Amino acid sequence: MAKANPLQEQLLKAGLVKKSKLAEVAREQNKARHAKGPSGPSEIQLEAERARAEKAERDRALAAERKAQARITELRAQARQIIEDRKVPRSGESEYRFTADGAIRTLLIDGDLRKKLSSGVLVIARIDERYELLPRAAADKVRERDDSMIVLDHGQDASAEPTAASSEDDEYYAQFKVPDDLIW
Repeated sequence: MAKANPLQEQLLKAGLVKKSKLAEVAREQNKARHAKGPSGPSEIQLEAERARAEKAERDRALAAERKAQARITELRAQARQIIEDRKVPRSGESEYRFTADGAIRTLLIDGDLRKKLSSGVLVIARIDERYELLPRAAADKVRERDDSMIVLDHGQDASAEPTAASSEDDEYYAQFKVPDDLIW
């Protein structure tokens, strides 16, 4: 028999273990020491690896969401800056009414601004709780960054194709003269 360690000898002398049990334990220890390959990962190691992978995936998803939110915030800030820099000064006493968020809003403008608005040269954009007039080029830049900031754009409506029914209606209503000074 191989040399037993002192604890095993003491247990044997005290009669707490048998010689056959000591030999069996020695063989198992020897097998474990001289095993041919590393044993497969234990269940705890597999669970730890799985938890680590899930955490890494959650972290990646959270980082991507934060990055997307930061990009949206950055684009909105750029749109706000464009509106602040390129807004057209308003003057006049004529009320121009339009709808925004289901409510009728009013801007005081003059006749020249009214013509530009109706032709689509100017656009109405929202910044916080106020509305500003923007030239078309600036409005297109704002629309690229945050479409929800553009409230009224008559130039977009003009790009739609007129239907055959509307052209027939136009011919019919052409016989009725509308006064030039009529303001809605």
